[in-house]
Amino acid sequence: MARVFITGSADGLGQMAAQLLVEQGHSVVLHARSQQRGRDALSATPGAESVVTGDLSSIAQTQAVASQVNRLGHFDAVIHNAGVGYREPRRDETEDGLPRVFAVNTLAPYILTALIWKPKRLVYLSSGLHQSGDATLQDLAWKDRPWQGQQAYSDTKLHDVLLAFGIARRWPEVFSNALEPGWVATKMGGPGATDDLDAGHRTQVWLAVSDDPAVTVTGEYFYHMKTRRPHPSTRDTERQERLFEICKSFSGVSLPEN
Repeated sequence: MARVFITGSADGLGQMAAQLLVEQGHSVVLHARSQQRGRDALSATPGAESVVTGDLSSIAQTQAVASQVNRLGHFDAVIHNAGVGYREPRRDETEDGLPRVFAVNTLAPYILTALIWKPKRLVYLSSGLHQSGDATLQDLAWKDRPWQGQQAYSDTKLHDVLLAFGIARRWPEVFSNALEPGWVATKMGGPGATDDLDAGHRTQVWLAVSDDPAVTVTGEYFYHMKTRRPHPSTRDTERQERLFEICKSFSGVSLPEN
């Protein structure tokens, strides 16, 4: 039995992954933005161990989530599932002066990775849209660029792969991988999505707990339980380090070297 923490597990793919893990006999800690959503998450996933709460668009609340998780002890896997979608019509600024899509999709997984006690496995949710992400890492706060919601989202999904691969390089004892769940009919994906919803969450679970030799790897990118080639820039170690430095400058949180 493994112990797994999943961000954004009050609904969507995160909730489906949590439910499947519980069915398989694993211990699961959920995450939700608020106390009410936390209660709803526990009701939707009977058998979950507990829930932690905090809005990942806030640096302070994200740090508090990490503290809550650490008080519960060590985990075998952390799934960074929480995300803001690609249809944000405007630059929705957080309390820290950052675009919400960047704060939730990029900065929060960085902070949680840095602060949660190191698990055996890390799983980061990306997207096929990461292939259109801006690899220059310029103006991540969208202060100078005119806002484009899909581009902002694509950028952050590229960041998630950079984060996964950078961690795999820095922490060789941890299996750190990224995946794309496909365009699936969740609240984020919308009702017109055409990809296989079931395969999306099963890949998360597989990467988090399976003993299959195909997943006892690190620094890889997956789609529906198979490796897929990510954007070439994600293998650039200098770019990985640059993203770490940017996230540190925004958050004040340093990533442990090892």
